[in-house]
Amino acid sequence: MKIGIKNLSASTLLAVTLLGCASAPPLPGEPQEQVLSRLGRPSAIYSVQGDTLLEYATGPFGQFTYMARIGPDGRLTSYEQVLTDAKFATIKVGIATKKDVLHTLGRPAERSYLALPKLEVWSYRYKQSGVWDGMMHVHFDHAGIVRMMQSGPDEERQERRSFFR
Repeated sequence: MKIGIKNLSASTLLAVTLLGCASAPPLPGEPQEQVLSRLGRPSAIYSVQGDTLLEYATGPFGQFTYMARIGPDGRLTSYEQVLTDAKFATIKVGIATKKDVLHTLGRPAERSYLALPKLEVWSYRYKQSGVWDGMMHVHFDHAGIVRMMQSGPDEERQERRSFFR
C-alpha cells in the first residue's frame, strides 16, 4: 500500500511538522528563554568567563551531552554535542582541572577511585569515532589535575557471550 502526502490528514501533517520543529536544535542568536523553552530544563548550569553553559546530559547510560553557551547578552552563541573524540582531545593532561573538564564535557556517567595510584576517575560514555560504544576515562590526582586519559570499550554495551552460547 502506497501512502502519499495527499492521504495524510491536515491534523497529522500539522503534528509531524510541529514535531520536526520541536526537535530542531537551537540556532545561534536565539534568546536564552527561547533556548530553554525549546530544550527544557538543563541537567546543570555553569558560569564560565561571563557566559552561561546549559548542560543537557542524556543520563548515566547516554552517549550524548549537549552544551548550549549563552553569551553575556543573553543569546545563544553555540550549541554542540561534547562527548566526541575531538572534544576529548581539547583536555590537556597535566593542565586541565576538574572544573575545566566539567565545563568542557559536563557531568560524568560514572565516578570511581583507584586506590593504588590514588587517582579519581570520571568516565564518559560516547560513540568512539562516531561508531563504537566507548568509555573515556579521565584520571585526576589529589589536586584535581588531569593526569591521564584512557579510552576503551563500554563494557555495559558489549554483547555478552559465553562458551556455551
